Amino acid sequence: MFPFVVLAHDPASRARRGALTTPHGPIETPVFMDVGTRASVTNCAPADLATIGTQVVLGNTYHLMLRPGPEVFRKLGGIHTFMGWPGPVLTDSGGFQIFSLPEHRTVTEEGARFKGYTDQQMHLLSPERSIEVQTAIGSDIMMVLDECVDSTSDEPTMHAAMDRTHRWALRSLAARKNTQQALFAIVQGGVVPSLRQQSAAFLTEHPFDGFAIGGLAVGDTRKEREDVTALSAELLPAGRPRYLMGVGTPPDLLRAILAGVDMFDCILPTSLAWQGIAFTSTGRVRLTRSANVLREDTLDAACACSTCVTFSRAYLHHLFKCREPLGPRLVTLHNLHYYHELMAHSRRAIEAGAFAAFAKEQLSRIDRHEHGLPC
Repeated sequence: MFPFVVLAHDPASRARRGALTTPHGPIETPVFMDVGTRASVTNCAPADLATIGTQVVLGNTYHLMLRPGPEVFRKLGGIHTFMGWPGPVLTDSGGFQIFSLPEHRTVTEEGARFKGYTDQQMHLLSPERSIEVQTAIGSDIMMVLDECVDSTSDEPTMHAAMDRTHRWALRSLAARKNTQQALFAIVQGGVVPSLRQQSAAFLTEHPFDGFAIGGLAVGDTRKEREDVTALSAELLPAGRPRYLMGVGTPPDLLRAILAGVDMFDCILPTSLAWQGIAFTSTGRVRLTRSANVLREDTLDAACACSTCVTFSRAYLHHLFKCREPLGPRLVTLHNLHYYHELMAHSRRAIEAGAFAAFAKEQLSRIDRHEHGLPC
């Protein structure tokens, strides 16, 4: 079990400041983890990640199992050596990717059988196979295989998926051989409070190193997501890290930190960068808009990243209009820097006992651009 300590609490909320020790370095929480699905954070080299403040990279078992395959990781010394990243790595189990393939997979008690997109062959991803692959990858934190269903599913469907997730979690725990790799369980139950309570109660009876809140941002509303996150976090042990999976606009993160969540990941900072959308201290900015043609000012006056220090909005607009790859790269670096700075400011605010006020002030400036209004 990795040491996890809570260093400070915010007196006006459930926010907490912590630290998790891993074989590849400490993780200061709250933390945002950069998504590196295929052992690569889009548009970023490892040196870029170090510069922008990345602490953890997240890889995906489903994709890495298919390419390059676990044998490559075994022969080449694991993911840290393979991708040249010396810091902590978390690997998702592949459960969400299986959920995303409704026409190409069959889920049974054994596991999920699916057609691989790399070879068009049938593969089995079972709890044991997921742990075997993650062990070969060599991540610092592994996730149990879970069954994810749409939040709009009926309650019996969500209940059945939750029960199977519990059984698979125990099989994953039994399959884990390397204690130098932490293993997190995943609380499921959709948007039904009683199911979330049952899931948390069952999983916390077992010796997992941390607990994730899964199955959100798959059909639920913003309010449902916030309510489930707050309920689930309150039910999880104070002495273990809490991880909200795949949910991650800046307002989402701030509200979840208020609820006591420690760890986050999301593809939005990198995926939206390809569309010319940047996260800034005053909300989202869409750089492809014609209003930016003659803008001499920087993307975000409050940001000290290399993109904001060096380039104008007009230049960034030009890159996207010309479809130059440099455009998405520069905005990716900015977006990830912004996320990491938001987490660093959050940690300092919690230490100062002022996070509730900090979050309120941040939300007043950015939330109007995050939900339903033009950016």
